[in-house]
Amino acid sequence: MVSTEVERYTDVDTGDVPSAAWGWSKVNPRTWHGVGIFVTLFLLAMLRGNHVGHVEDYVLIVFAVLVFAATVRDWWGRRRGWIR
Repeated sequence: MVSTEVERYTDVDTGDVPSAAWGWSKVNPRTWHGVGIFVTLFLLAMLRGNHVGHVEDYVLIVFAVLVFAATVRDWWGRRRGWIR
C-alpha cells in the first residue's frame, strides 16, 4: 500500500556546502533564543542614559517588545511543532 507520509530531508549536502562537515550549516534555536533575550535586555538597559527627551525611550521599548515577541513566537512555535 502506498504511504502518504512525506520523507523530510534534514541533512545538508557537503558537496553543496563544504562548511556543513563542521556543523556550521545547522541552526541552533537555543542560541538564537538566548541572543533574542540578550538583545531585549540590552535595549531595555539603554533606557538609562544621558538623553533628555523620551522619544528615544519609546523607540527602545518598541524595539525591545518586537524582539521579545519574535523570540517568544519562535520558541513557542518550535515547542508546539509549528516551526521546525
